[in-house]
Amino acid sequence: MTKTVITGATIFDGSGEPGFVGDLLITDGQIAEVGEVPASPDAQVVDGSGLCVAPGFIDVHTHDDYAAILHPDMAFKNRGGVTTCIVGNCGFGAAPVEAARTFAEVLHPGSALPDYDGYAGYMSYLEEHPPGVNIGVLAGHGTIRAAGLNGEAGFAREPTDAELTSMMDLLTEALDAGVLGLSSGLVYEPGRHANTEELIALASVMSGTGALYASHVRDEGDHLVESIAEAIEIGRAAAVPVQISHHKATGTANWGKVRDSLALIDAARADGLQVHADQYPYTAGSTSLESVAGNYHIVEGAAVGGSTISGDNLVVASCEAEPLWEGRTMNELAEEFGCSPSEAAQRVLSTARTTTVILHVMSEEDVRTVMAHDSTIIGSDGLPTLDGKPHPRLYNTFARVLGHYSRDVGVLPLAEAIARMTGHSADAFGLADRGYLRPGYAADVVVFDAERIIDRGTFADPNRYPDGIHHVFVNGVEVVDDGQPTGSRPGQVLRRSDG
Repeated sequence: MTKTVITGATIFDGSGEPGFVGDLLITDGQIAEVGEVPASPDAQVVDGSGLCVAPGFIDVHTHDDYAAILHPDMAFKNRGGVTTCIVGNCGFGAAPVEAARTFAEVLHPGSALPDYDGYAGYMSYLEEHPPGVNIGVLAGHGTIRAAGLNGEAGFAREPTDAELTSMMDLLTEALDAGVLGLSSGLVYEPGRHANTEELIALASVMSGTGALYASHVRDEGDHLVESIAEAIEIGRAAAVPVQISHHKATGTANWGKVRDSLALIDAARADGLQVHADQYPYTAGSTSLESVAGNYHIVEGAAVGGSTISGDNLVVASCEAEPLWEGRTMNELAEEFGCSPSEAAQRVLSTARTTTVILHVMSEEDVRTVMAHDSTIIGSDGLPTLDGKPHPRLYNTFARVLGHYSRDVGVLPLAEAIARMTGHSADAFGLADRGYLRPGYAADVVVFDAERIIDRGTFADPNRYPDGIHHVFVNGVEVVDDGQPTGSRPGQVLRRSDG
C-alpha cells in the first residue's frame, strides 16, 4: 500500500465552495481522507503549509490526440497542473486512422504514428503506452465524415443514405469504445459541408448514452449568434448535452455579441438542456493557416467584420519548412516577399501546408464576460507544435485563469475559478470519480501557491512553464515534484461510464 499525505494546506474540493485548511490522504491511487489525517509513519509527507490543494485541472479542449503518443510525458500539460486532457475536439478525431492521419499531419508533420483499429484500438494503444495525464476521447465528426463519404465524389455535398449509415456505424463503434461524445468543426474540411440535419442524425445516435455534442460552430464572427443557435438546436433535437467550443466573438465589428450568445445559452439551460462552453483566457486564437486562408480575407490595413483579418494580426506560429518565419506577421512576410498579405499567405502554404498561425481577433471585455458566465469551463485549445512558437495557452491556460483573471483582475473568486477547471468540467463531460477531492475519487491532485501562480509564456516566448505549481499527482502518482517533472506516466483512458 502506497500512501501520501499533504498536510496543512488550504483545500478546495472542486465544488466552488470556499477552501478550508486541512490534510489530504492519498492511498493506492485514490483519495482516502480529506480533513484531519492522523500521522502515519509509512506515508510520504508533502508539507502544504501556505499552499492550496485542488483537484487536478481538466483541460476539456485539447488537440493532444497524438501528442499523448509522441510526447507521452505530457510535461507541457502536467507541469501546468493539468491531469486530464479531452482529445478529439473540433471534429479532428483519432479514428478512423487513415482519416485521422491526414489531420494529424498539420500538428505533427512527418511523425511516425501507430496503426490501430478504430477508437477501441486508439484507447487500447494509450492503455498499453500510458501518458503522463489521463485522456478522455471525443469522436471527431470530420474524421468520421472523411471516412464515411466516398472521397472520389468530393465532400461538398450531403451524404447518401448508405454513407450516412456508414458514418453512424463509425460513431457507434466509438460509443461502444467509451468516447465521451462527438465533436464537430464546422469551419474545417470536410465538416464545413455538413448541414444541420446530418449533424442531428449523427448526434441522435448518442441519445440516452450520456455522450455530448461539442461544436466548433459554423461562424464565430458575423454569424456567431446563429451558429450558437444551430448547436443548441442540434442538441435539443438529438436530446444530448451541448458543449460550445472556445466561446468567443471574432472581429471588431462583432465584439460584444457574446452577450447575445450567452443569452441563448441561458434560455436553453432554462428549458432543461445541458449546455456548457469552454474558453481559453486570451484575446488571440490559433489554427492552421490553410483554414484561415479559406475563411478570412487577409488585408494589409485594419480588418472590417468577422471575415476579414489584418496581416498585422496574423502571426506564423509553426512552420517546419521555414522556422525563420515563425513569430512574424503576414504583413512582415508580405513586405519581404514584395506582395500582398493574401499572396504571402499562399506562398507560405505552398512551402508548408501544415503551417499554423496565431490570430489576434478578440476583445478583452468579451473574454471577461464569457469567463464570468456560469456556463463556462476552461479548455486550452492548445496546438502541440512544440518545436515552433505555439500559442502560450498550450502551457499556461490554467495558471493564467487562477493568477491573472482570478487573483489579479478579480473576474472569478478562486474557489469558483478552480471549479471551472475541475468539478464543473467533470460534470459536463460525465467523468465519474474525477474533478473533486472526495474519498473514493481518483487522486488527481495539484498543489499550488495562490499568491505566486501565474502564466509565464508570451507570444514571443511561448514555450515556458507557469510559476507557482509545486506538486501534481495523477492517479496518486507524483508527476511533478517541486515544479519539476518526475517522468512518471500513470495516465489512464477515461471512458464514458456506460461505454
